[in-house]
Amino acid sequence: MKPPKATLQLPYETMQAYGQKVIEAISTHHHAQQERKPVATGSREEMDQLFLETIPENPSNPFEVLQEVLDHVMVKSTIVSHPKAFSFVPGPSNFIGAMGDTLASGFNIFSGGWAVSPAAAELEIVTMNWLLQLFGFPVKKGGGIFTSGGSMANLTAVVMARQLKCGDDFSKAVIYLSDQAHSSNIKAIRILGFHKEQIRIIPTDQEFRFGVNKLKNAIAKDRLEGWQPFCLIATAGTTNTGTVDPLEALAKLCKQENLWYHIDGAYGGAAILGKEGKHLLKGIQKADSLTVDPHKWFYQPYEIGCLLVRNHRWLKHTFTEKPEYLRDVEGNPSEINFYDHGVELTRRFRALKFYMSIKTFGLKEFRKAVDYNMQLAEAVEARLRKSSCWEVISPATLAVINFRYNPIGKSYSEKQLDAINQYISKKVVASREALLVTTLLNKQVVLRMCLINPRTTMQDVEDTLRLCETFAKNKTA
Repeated sequence: MKPPKATLQLPYETMQAYGQKVIEAISTHHHAQQERKPVATGSREEMDQLFLETIPENPSNPFEVLQEVLDHVMVKSTIVSHPKAFSFVPGPSNFIGAMGDTLASGFNIFSGGWAVSPAAAELEIVTMNWLLQLFGFPVKKGGGIFTSGGSMANLTAVVMARQLKCGDDFSKAVIYLSDQAHSSNIKAIRILGFHKEQIRIIPTDQEFRFGVNKLKNAIAKDRLEGWQPFCLIATAGTTNTGTVDPLEALAKLCKQENLWYHIDGAYGGAAILGKEGKHLLKGIQKADSLTVDPHKWFYQPYEIGCLLVRNHRWLKHTFTEKPEYLRDVEGNPSEINFYDHGVELTRRFRALKFYMSIKTFGLKEFRKAVDYNMQLAEAVEARLRKSSCWEVISPATLAVINFRYNPIGKSYSEKQLDAINQYISKKVVASREALLVTTLLNKQVVLRMCLINPRTTMQDVEDTLRLCETFAKNKTA
């Protein structure tokens, strides 16, 4: 039989030229992204006009397809690594990490089982051990798994906590988290089949920290009413304010009450690299499980989240299945099959970019970047407090600061202030000069800056604040 003509391959010289154009485009983006406007806009109608077509039966010139993507797709996406992308949790990324992803995809590495990719599995073990050391978890006994992000890491943690604390019957199980916990935790809890009456949202204090006394009261009340408290989710770096819950006090309570102690450090966990951050995160090593997101403050490209656990056997006990088609690739106990440690069977080689960027730059450079981010946020707070235009609502914490336009000498109602600050955000985003959106704190509309990009300068912030002030004055004129 003749070999098929449809091999889905290009000639070697074409692949080389094509790959060079891709690398040139990525290099140019990383070098000059600050010269572009960070915000992309486009309606569904506009996107349909650009891209909507029936599935093509016949081939196209590969270079023309590439140019179309570069001209229309890449420029129609907000640059979350831009120095003026202040909203949500930006993804600063780094070029070496991006190249690591390119290699992992280009070689199509399957990172699920040892027998298929022993080097990939070993690099995941190595980088996981680095993180275990950083966060004070036991390296010999501890373990973890790289996930798509914090959402999957938190889901994995709650599955494990439910299995180990409740077994198959979790009808009376109760889980506790604060009103500042990330929404991915609520989503995970609902995915797992918990009912609304099994979820306790505990109010935070004036500094947006987990209310420990209110938590104690809720646990005591639940036990008296016949419920089974089994898990507490604390936060190390809330998305709204960067606040860190009282981790040591919560660890003590969890030990007393026999609760699974999960810390969601998806945002703030990486602050442990910095001098001040390490102090703020005191007690994080006492968690049973910990979520961190390298694609946030460890400066990795999307997507790479991580779950760390004090005992790697907990993951294997929770997730291992033994289908017949995998019986020949089990290996020996020291050869970890990461598909036994989480939800995914098919897994991309996420560890590579983290490994390569840490090896290339060295951890010291990452520490410097985190310290710079913290110092920049504090400098922004000082600048705001010296202005007659701005009011700081939540001070700089783990590189997050919340503020609002509320000029001295002017008398506005709360409703008017909310409208002004919402208007400022809308106009800034519409200008495409910066990505700056609002959140709600104490029922007030406030502007929020997340300053974890090591390439963001004070000048970038000054330019954005002056733009905000211009729009505010136009609104109130």
